[in-house]
Amino acid sequence: MRTQVVIVGAGPSGLLLGQLLHQAGIDNVILERQSAEYVLGRIRAGVLEQVAVDILDEAGVGQRMHAEGLPHEGFDLLVDGQRHRIDLARLTGGRRVLVYGQTEVTRDLMAARAASGQTTVYEAANVTLHDFDGERPWVTYAHGGQTHRIDTDFIAGCDGFHGVCRASVPRSAITEYEKVYPFGWLGLLSDTPPVHHELIYVNSPRGFALCSMRSRTRSRYYLQVPLTDKVEDWSDAAFWDELRRRLDPAAAEALVTGPALEKSIAPLRSFVSEPMRFGRLLLAGDAAHIVPPTGAKGLNLAATDVKYLADALIEHYRERSDAGLNTYSERCLRRIWRAERFSWWFTRLMHRFPNEGEIEHKFQQAELDYLLHSEAGARTIAENYVGLPLDFGLRRA
Repeated sequence: MRTQVVIVGAGPSGLLLGQLLHQAGIDNVILERQSAEYVLGRIRAGVLEQVAVDILDEAGVGQRMHAEGLPHEGFDLLVDGQRHRIDLARLTGGRRVLVYGQTEVTRDLMAARAASGQTTVYEAANVTLHDFDGERPWVTYAHGGQTHRIDTDFIAGCDGFHGVCRASVPRSAITEYEKVYPFGWLGLLSDTPPVHHELIYVNSPRGFALCSMRSRTRSRYYLQVPLTDKVEDWSDAAFWDELRRRLDPAAAEALVTGPALEKSIAPLRSFVSEPMRFGRLLLAGDAAHIVPPTGAKGLNLAATDVKYLADALIEHYRERSDAGLNTYSERCLRRIWRAERFSWWFTRLMHRFPNEGEIEHKFQQAELDYLLHSEAGARTIAENYVGLPLDFGLRRA
């Protein structure tokens, strides 16, 4: 088999890239090691920046998102038992975010992929990349008891943090930066109405909490927990009791509880690999970077990576120019490091770090006091939270 672009990974990054390329008449094949049901079953982020919304609209998959997504023009910070609203719209000239679960984004992209007629191979085992540092790369994989080969012009690595694409790059050609945080997030998904119409980020003496949602009838809640905790240590009742302890009295009273549809503990890390291009192999999304979920940047960064990559590949085929490909890594990384910095800073601001002295907590309190009582401070949070414009990577200081 031959195709113009092999995309490794059928999560939202790979599916979005496949859709944008298909619309431009560029043939592509997607390889995914898991089943479609497994991919859809992953519970991930749910806050979309306007840039990501615009990219999904461009891909032709925004109809259900606009019908069912929840526009949010602000969120609350709960500090010292008091809630403070960050008015995103007022502080950023009318910009906002849209709450729409990553599972639903994936579902919409899967439907578009099926309608496109482009090939997607689920449960593709032993995916192996060949000769991506030359002019004629190729990929092999096992499926249905046979080994298959695809010759291609480019390979797009959209296969996540643990995928084969970044792992295939010689260690001497890549630099990796990583920070692992000393706690995790225990998340619970429930078919209960959200406790508040906007998100609540909680800085509590008992640890961080987040009250989020997927719809008006489905809620997603998180608790900061030690890395030593296990999901089985937490009954539903224990989770709800602890969440109430971290909320203000009004939110605790309004909280509607119910059985968990899903419960899991996720570690937090900041991770970036540089560069993102290796000959004819280009990385995008979690294959190249991970952010702690505090800043809601993971899916949004992946979408902008994909947009830059799709534009560069379209330019290559339509205009016979590699200018976009040659600057792809630089453009992405400038946005990525800004988002990494914000996610790290917001995580430091809202969590209680073990083994830190009381002076560190005092510093945190002082910074929160400034941010919440200063127009400039609140705008710093708001501008970073709603996200950078798509053309930010073209600008120079």
